[in-house]
Amino acid sequence: MVRPQAATQSPTGRAARIFVEESSMTYQTVNPATGQVVETFAAISDRDLDQALATAHRAFETDWRRRSVADRAKVMAKAAAILRERIEEYTGILVLEVGKRAMEAQAEVDLAAGILEYYAERAEGFLKPKPVADVPNAEVHIDPIGVLLAIEPWNFPYYQVARVVGPQLMAGNTVLLKHAESVPQSALAFARLFEEAGAPDGVYTNIFATIDQVGRLIDDPRVRGVTLTGSERAGSSVAERAGRNLKKAVLELGGSDPLIVLEDAPLEWAIGSAMVGRLFNCGQCCVASKRIIVVGKERGQAFLDGFSQAMASLKAGDPADGETGIGPLSSERQLNLLVDQIHRAKDGGARVVVGGHRIDRAGFFLEPTVLTGLTPENPVYREELFGPVAQFFVVEDEAEAIRLANDTAYGLGASVFTADTARGARIAAQIDSGMVFVNRPFGTTPQLPFGGAKNSGFGRELSEAGIEEFVNKKLVHVDPVGTAPF
Repeated sequence: MVRPQAATQSPTGRAARIFVEESSMTYQTVNPATGQVVETFAAISDRDLDQALATAHRAFETDWRRRSVADRAKVMAKAAAILRERIEEYTGILVLEVGKRAMEAQAEVDLAAGILEYYAERAEGFLKPKPVADVPNAEVHIDPIGVLLAIEPWNFPYYQVARVVGPQLMAGNTVLLKHAESVPQSALAFARLFEEAGAPDGVYTNIFATIDQVGRLIDDPRVRGVTLTGSERAGSSVAERAGRNLKKAVLELGGSDPLIVLEDAPLEWAIGSAMVGRLFNCGQCCVASKRIIVVGKERGQAFLDGFSQAMASLKAGDPADGETGIGPLSSERQLNLLVDQIHRAKDGGARVVVGGHRIDRAGFFLEPTVLTGLTPENPVYREELFGPVAQFFVVEDEAEAIRLANDTAYGLGASVFTADTARGARIAAQIDSGMVFVNRPFGTTPQLPFGGAKNSGFGRELSEAGIEEFVNKKLVHVDPVGTAPF
């Protein structure tokens, strides 16, 4: 039972995130390792929200868009430096609120800092006017468009925010950022980060908003674009409302990423890679390897034996302890959802090879689980399993592996393991997804564009592609005086 507490801090710090379909709208830190409520925060009032939007709009019109890219870069670089200087502080918040193992939390802080540094260093080149080939005196200028609304989830509270604010603040836009209800301290920490880095008031604003308030923001003409990372249902709702208002949207939604193991991939290496791919961040990762597909019956059995043994060997414990093999899920809601999916999979004919139960201890722990025997008729076959639960398949040949990999409504990431890299690249070209990795389960760096296809959403974050999503690519064509009009 969650124990309510009085709000202890104003929600107007400056940062944010959410799965929009969650309806409680209580911004609350609950320690996933113990199940105890730590702190509760009040949602923003309509009056304060109106003020936050007005301030963000004014900051865009009168200040931020008018600054040089170099001036914006100073703020961005300072924010990155603060993250690195106080990495233990920021790591501790992630361990507390999300239940991340300390090494994974530290890696997230480091990656977020790297993204901010990347855009501080590269944005000036990305934003330079670009000549139009074969048309003298014509250039495309890249201008910011205004206030953006970012709606972000709980699983990577700093990284996913950095993916948005790094490029968009450097482009000259301002951001209202709504975080998930379960990570309010992470949200406020990232907001304070930019305040300390010298961002003017209104450039980056945290809002602990309700769903109704989010809808009103999308309707408001001062908000010029919206980006969301979350579920299909949330994405569909946001895209519909943005479309009615003729506003650009970028959506990064669910994934059911396949990991294909070909006959020639070294077995132990492939098993180890699949463990990382399935269990990083306790499996709560959009691009986690959720469906493992092994080519060859005998090889499939050997892989399943080794993979299941490795999963069963992991010991649950305090995520702050470096010896912990598997930490808690982020919330009891996530735990209950996965337990229900496992039960429905079994009722539909699947077999639980290992795991499948809640661990009998305080906190939100689930046994690492492997499911086999899932057919297209199984109710869980086409669902995303967002936690330490792997679907396992054995196929006869490469063609069947590709067919099975593509037999999903999602298309975020995928991976192929093989000793023949040319073969891996050829298979990658046949997989319908936004990202395919050969001989690694997944990967993300500031330089790599991130995004999906099909029901995994549209648009891209990171790289030069990310900075181009919410800008006006304005043609400027200059002719000499007296030039004929046609």
